[in-house]
Amino acid sequence: MEKFTQLAGTAVALRRDNVDTDQVIPARFLKISRAEGLGDALFRDLRFDQNGKPRPDFPMNDPARKGASILIGRRNFGVGSSREAAVYALVDHGFRCVVATSFGDIFAGNSVNNGLVAAIVSEEDIEKLLSAVEQTGRAEVDLEAQTIKSGNYVVPFTIDPARKTRLINGWDELDLTAQHKDKIAAFAVKDRAARPWAVPRV
Repeated sequence: MEKFTQLAGTAVALRRDNVDTDQVIPARFLKISRAEGLGDALFRDLRFDQNGKPRPDFPMNDPARKGASILIGRRNFGVGSSREAAVYALVDHGFRCVVATSFGDIFAGNSVNNGLVAAIVSEEDIEKLLSAVEQTGRAEVDLEAQTIKSGNYVVPFTIDPARKTRLINGWDELDLTAQHKDKIAAFAVKDRAARPWAVPRV
């Protein structure tokens, strides 16, 4: 997994509450494999009308927001089903950070597993950040300092410490476990001595 420390890039302001995973990627696209890429399916029904024509009022369709890597949302982003494909679609489209006042628990867990930062800010700060991003079109994320900047406006954000550590180091769950390999090995030796009958026979 790619390490994440700082990111500066184009940002999109999505003034919507309760963006669920079916809005992030509609269920009909779940048959597409990850190898094929799910970026084109991101927000498909919000970005395009029934004829496949881009909706001019959807912020991601603004040519100035092309190649955006930071998404600013509102409350309850990623709620709904547990589909990891919602995170795949965001990452495959180029997003590395999503900012909101709250996230679906499973979505937040899936995010860290795929190198996507799910940053939580206060409701007051999210509105100011949305306005700043709409004006500047850019944002800077500092994971170590836990701040997001757009123009002259800087806001703090929160993230689970364990998830922060994994993102900064680029660790997946196995990498995280491997940091305790010495303790695991010592426990195995001690347990083998205490419970020899529990050791499988080869």
